[in-house]
Amino acid sequence: MTTDSRPLAPPVAPSGTQWTLQAHDQELTVVEVGGGIRSYARGGREVLYGYPVEAKADAGRGQLLMPWPNRVRDGRFSFGGRDEQLALSEPARDNASHGLVRWANWRLVERSADSLVVAHTLLPQQGWDWPLDLSCRYTLTETGLVVEPSATNLGTEPAPFGFGAHPYLTAGEARVDDLQLTLPADTVLEVDDRLIPTGQASVPAELDFRAGRRIEGTQLDHAFTDLAGERWEITIAHGDRRVTLWADGTAYPFAQVFTGDSLPGDRARRTGIAVEPMTCPANALATGDSLIVLQPGERWGAPWGVREDA
Repeated sequence: MTTDSRPLAPPVAPSGTQWTLQAHDQELTVVEVGGGIRSYARGGREVLYGYPVEAKADAGRGQLLMPWPNRVRDGRFSFGGRDEQLALSEPARDNASHGLVRWANWRLVERSADSLVVAHTLLPQQGWDWPLDLSCRYTLTETGLVVEPSATNLGTEPAPFGFGAHPYLTAGEARVDDLQLTLPADTVLEVDDRLIPTGQASVPAELDFRAGRRIEGTQLDHAFTDLAGERWEITIAHGDRRVTLWADGTAYPFAQVFTGDSLPGDRARRTGIAVEPMTCPANALATGDSLIVLQPGERWGAPWGVREDA
């Protein structure tokens, strides 16, 4: 029997390597696992409700959703004359959920005092036949955080693509019920019990936050569209704090808003509110609704961001 007296290696964080930026009174931490945001604060106050370094991301916190956001019914779709079957990563609803890269290892490819770029090469795998070069630039500006995802088709055939992100906004509330939400959307997607869209409708009174009002008991896990402005803004407010997520309205015609009611234990309704910019709705790989098609060598990219208003 032999023993090894060498010192143990330091423990590895569940989210892998941590890359931290500090600039303009802000601090951002981006992680290796998924290439997403673990934490973001301004003036020492959380702007995004993330997760601790000793934990892995739960409920999609801060994750990048590529090459599709939201869900694909039964994980099945057809494209380019081929029928595909994705792994059912949401088994309770028999859906493929939130893309293929949120648990993949990303690499740091560029860094400056106020900006960093992470990247991942997505190669063909079960249910997916198109190689993509994926990257995301994070920049701390004087006005807030700017996120610039991109995707380039590395293959010889057209590739389907969609993007979403999953940040949780917070303004220091104890519960999401305490937040005032301003959501300038005219239309909401109707869904079935598997959260797959079945149609669209004008925003009903119980989901109408266009003029801004307290969330109170409203339960939200809805995709909205017909968002106002070339660069739409969704804002939460609590006390003297206002936090806004903005996105290019042409690139991101949909926003999913989630109050966390289905989260387990004390996470439910105490965890910020997810505001998710999306290029397409759920099941877009199957329906083609707002689906991006990248030609060989073509690149897609569009910014979104978060700011805390003084």
